Amino acid sequence: MLLDSIRTQLDALSKSERKVALAVLENPAKIVDQNITALARTAQVSEPTVVRFCRTLGYDGWHEFKLKLAQGLALALPGLNEQPAQDDLAADLINKICSRSINTLLDLRNNLRPEAIQKALDILSKSNKIEFYGQGTSGIVAADAQHKFFRSGVPTVAYADPAIHSIAAALMREGDAVVAISQRGNSPALVRSVKLARRGGAEVIVLAPSGTPLADLATVLIPIDLIFNIDPYTPISARLAYLVVIDVLAVGLALQRGPEFRKKMQNAQKALQEFDLQFDSFIG
Repeated sequence: MLLDSIRTQLDALSKSERKVALAVLENPAKIVDQNITALARTAQVSEPTVVRFCRTLGYDGWHEFKLKLAQGLALALPGLNEQPAQDDLAADLINKICSRSINTLLDLRNNLRPEAIQKALDILSKSNKIEFYGQGTSGIVAADAQHKFFRSGVPTVAYADPAIHSIAAALMREGDAVVAISQRGNSPALVRSVKLARRGGAEVIVLAPSGTPLADLATVLIPIDLIFNIDPYTPISARLAYLVVIDVLAVGLALQRGPEFRKKMQNAQKALQEFDLQFDSFIG
């Protein structure tokens, strides 16, 4: 995901930082074996420029950036850049699709920042109500989030229709929270709704790529930097990353609300199981 993050932010980098980015993207394995002086020489920039580049990406400096790059390359499985082909056998498809999905999740684990997750959990745990906004594929993720979060005891709803989440956002107030989900971060309708929610005083947690219009409006940004123009199948793996972040937030909120709340969740689950048994008995 680090390399995807660099690609995503290329246009936002300064001219000199962009040189560093291109040098890293051209041969990341070589960069891992180099020191900062060698990278600066390869990119034809100064060493302070390399440090600025690392900090622009959210790292403390060269050493943390290099460590994350090395970890990402070490975790990567073969087949990440292999596109499904017309003549692929079933075994090929299994290997390629599973490898791509596994790599996406490994990168997520390696780059997801705990401080952003904790800030989001602090907001969610104090919210009077939580609304999830998303469109298209992200709307599916929003619906999944609502299904997981409604058991939290906090009024929760998901909207995928731009007109509806625009109206809902205008009604948001201080003490409410919006979780805006977007794989591209540039939907005008979603940006508008988030602006309306913030104008009303609501906190906004954004799951989207860094450096996008939606990301810039976040109270808390959980950056998910993936590339979508590789082939038509990339969003399938991307959606997994968003779903896992939702799982992290849902479980984190349940734990943060304490044992008494978890007991209520267990009672709700028990009631659902009893309903299923009664329904099966009725059908039988």
